[in-house]
Amino acid sequence: MHSPISPDAPGRSTREAQDADEHAHNLTNWQQEYDQLGAGRFYGRIDEVALEGFQLFKEHTNRSLRQQCNVWKDSVWLGIPAQTADCRINGLQVDSNQLMCRPGERDFELMTPDAFDIYGIVVKQDVLLRAAERDGRALNLANLESAPRLTVEQHKLDQVRFLLERVVNHGANGLNKQLQQDLATTALLALLGEEHLSAETAPSYNHRKRVVEQVKAHLAANPQMAVSITELCELTHVSRRTLQYSFESILGISPLQFLRTARLNQVRRALSDPQHDAPVAITAANWGFWHPGQFAKDYKALFGENPSETVRRAQAAD
Repeated sequence: MHSPISPDAPGRSTREAQDADEHAHNLTNWQQEYDQLGAGRFYGRIDEVALEGFQLFKEHTNRSLRQQCNVWKDSVWLGIPAQTADCRINGLQVDSNQLMCRPGERDFELMTPDAFDIYGIVVKQDVLLRAAERDGRALNLANLESAPRLTVEQHKLDQVRFLLERVVNHGANGLNKQLQQDLATTALLALLGEEHLSAETAPSYNHRKRVVEQVKAHLAANPQMAVSITELCELTHVSRRTLQYSFESILGISPLQFLRTARLNQVRRALSDPQHDAPVAITAANWGFWHPGQFAKDYKALFGENPSETVRRAQAAD
């Protein structure tokens, strides 16, 4: 016999997607764009719970991704990998005893591996500050601007993971909305202490990040241009070795892999638009793929389907 649903039970939803960028738009009130990096068909799932002033979720993705993210205004986001994983935020490696943190309306970039699960908490800043005042805690949210990673004792992280798993997937053993919100608030305050800030970076970080950003901007401005590694070295005024190291340390991939996957994902976005009516070959050429046979081979290797299948699926969903 099922118990009746409490009138103050949190709002819950589960969304699944077979396309990385479609999946990016399934998270409520976020502005996101995902590039698929790992080869094969994509699957993503988001289990989300809405509390007053809070958004709690668990996100699963089966392929490695480059994620461009921006969370809603006047909020704070915490991201906690469900397990130790090769994850980066803004080019900074996230260690097993660290979590990720960004204020609202700030662009940030995540690099995530295959078979990745992450818990997310988004809370309105005023809700968090009122809770800190009630608890007698000093909380300076301005400090979070320069600290995309927070270092926390392992047992505290594990406790928050356990709590979020109970709330998102198990209903927190029947606790009502207010009790779940109180639990989430207490956990957040414990994680956001001043002693956890981890803003230090290697001396070469800013230079490596700048090299990568220059290449990104060049690609966005010249989508049809075939670019060689030599040309990128000239553009960024670095050696091939420095270019390679910059990409591997900031994004975890080579410059060539970045160029290829970024453009293939742009073609996929175009083909996934139900209103798009240009031939596949023309669309591919607009992003620098001039050889249809090689393009089709690369496209299927990355996404697990032919370009024509993407078009048919988009039109069927219209």
